[in-house]
Amino acid sequence: MVEVYFGLRVPAFPINGSSFNEFMNQIHRFLSKFEGIFDSAWICDHLYPWADFLDKTTPNLECFTSIAHLSAIYKKYKWGSIVLCNIFRNPALVAKMSAILQNLTRGRFILGIGACWKKDEILAYGYKFPSLKTRVEMLEEAVQIIKLLWKNGKATFHGKYYKIEDAVCMPKPEPIPPLMIGGGNEKYTLKVVAKYADWWNIPNVSPKIYKHKLNVLKEHCRRIGRDFDEITKTLANMVAIAETDEKAIKIAEQSPFIKKGYEENYIIGGPEKVAKKLKEYINLGVTHFILRFLDFPSTRGAEIFVKEVIPKIT
Repeated sequence: MVEVYFGLRVPAFPINGSSFNEFMNQIHRFLSKFEGIFDSAWICDHLYPWADFLDKTTPNLECFTSIAHLSAIYKKYKWGSIVLCNIFRNPALVAKMSAILQNLTRGRFILGIGACWKKDEILAYGYKFPSLKTRVEMLEEAVQIIKLLWKNGKATFHGKYYKIEDAVCMPKPEPIPPLMIGGGNEKYTLKVVAKYADWWNIPNVSPKIYKHKLNVLKEHCRRIGRDFDEITKTLANMVAIAETDEKAIKIAEQSPFIKKGYEENYIIGGPEKVAKKLKEYINLGVTHFILRFLDFPSTRGAEIFVKEVIPKIT
């Protein structure tokens, strides 16, 4: 049987009006309760809430500093970024920061990175927002720089967008972290995944869409001679789970994250229905799930998941 791992998507902002301190207390209660049960914990990379229904002044975690803090407290989780916005940080700096984080956590860091998508946020902080093609080309150069520095501890790279000269990354990360690329653009992003990713992630898609994206990725791998099976397949998704399907549907209906008419893209239902849907993804090749429970800050949904879903599929 294929080993399947479950991670927690740590909310980066409150949606119920909580203060920052209240919100952090909610996160600590959640992480404490499930430490040693869920394999990993993940934080997104936004400088204010990505959810447009919230005011931009809503308290919001920054990815790297939050992982550095929380990983020192909760040592049974692996910690990952889902996913870093490449535009925000020079890739040589990302290589250095992640190498140090990997060593300080004794091998518990997973670097997730992507081409960035939230235009208003990027412009607000003074960065340029080029076309998707350009952003993915920048990402492709960035992951090459990161991997070179991780492997060699020193690198020179002259690209179209980034140039480094004898940049140093010491100590090198031990072991080298998995590099996860997030995104599903078929023409550009999945080509970069095929070339460079150790892991691949896509959020909130149905099994049908996931299967289609996998077929596209497989074809990109075939064209360049990459072993498709070398790439770890992951899925990030919102979960509305309760004792019954009816109660779970109510959670989904009350969540501002679930867009009406697109429910198939999410994991919604009682334990039997949730387990059945997860098995669909597993049969496609997903081995890592990164789950945001929509009844947070309640722990009830995650408790039901642990007690009644995980045993059905592992």
